[in-house]
Amino acid sequence: MRRALWAYAFLAAPMAFFLVIRIAPAVSALAISLHQWNILSAEQPFVGLANFREIAADPLFWKAVRNTIRYAVVGIPAQIALGLAVALLLRRVVRLRGFFRALYFIPFVTPVVAAAWVWQWMYSPQFGPLGRIFDVVGLEIPPLLRTPSLALYAVTAMVVWEYLGFQIVIFLAGLNAIPGAYYEAAAVDGAGGWRLFWNITVPLLNPTLVFSTVYGTIIYLQLFTQVLNMTFGDPGGPLGSTETVVLYVYTQGFQRFHMGQAAAATVILFGVIMVISLAQLTVLSRPVEY
Repeated sequence: MRRALWAYAFLAAPMAFFLVIRIAPAVSALAISLHQWNILSAEQPFVGLANFREIAADPLFWKAVRNTIRYAVVGIPAQIALGLAVALLLRRVVRLRGFFRALYFIPFVTPVVAAAWVWQWMYSPQFGPLGRIFDVVGLEIPPLLRTPSLALYAVTAMVVWEYLGFQIVIFLAGLNAIPGAYYEAAAVDGAGGWRLFWNITVPLLNPTLVFSTVYGTIIYLQLFTQVLNMTFGDPGGPLGSTETVVLYVYTQGFQRFHMGQAAAATVILFGVIMVISLAQLTVLSRPVEY
């Protein structure tokens, strides 16, 4: 009984954290989304689903949704492909293996705001290194963060770079968990490098690939800090080409003071992330057939 009480006591601390920091704000956001909640007004009348109808009729919200999907569609495959490729190469490194792993992991622990401002400087046609490289080869780099057709991809490149180290660590763990006997048996049967990769590595990495995909999807659905700092003069610009759902929530709540609409968008985003999380648990709990 004493050991059980100690177990409940240790479990109570993280449970209290989730109740106060996670669950209570989520319930509060749901309540705010059903009211006409203006920070500058003392009255918050109940309006039901009016806030949801208003954001559904807002073209900027749907543009933010489309941009968020584009971030995920472009960034997740690039992030996973590069992470797996680098992880496979790092497994072949014998000397300075820890140094290279730490080098690739540094961007993941670098403060996001600092990294975003460095990338903004790199993209500068006048002062950044990319502009100087293009000048050397006789080309002119366009203002990437000021061109509507290129700004989203410029931000995506920074996000891929930021989370690449995390993906590498995850893939290294998955690759190390694959028994070497499978590769030895396949090599005896005459399988080459590509056959080993597609018939052994990829199937046995299925749980890791699923986790990386779902984790990356959640990350891209919540993009905010990178976009805000890389488009600091015009958040979500140019012309809303880099707008995300979370940035839309920030604009509605803390610039226009429409907390009801901001909370409604938050509830929608929370529902999407919840569905993806449940899908993750469902997929990962299934046995993998090879």
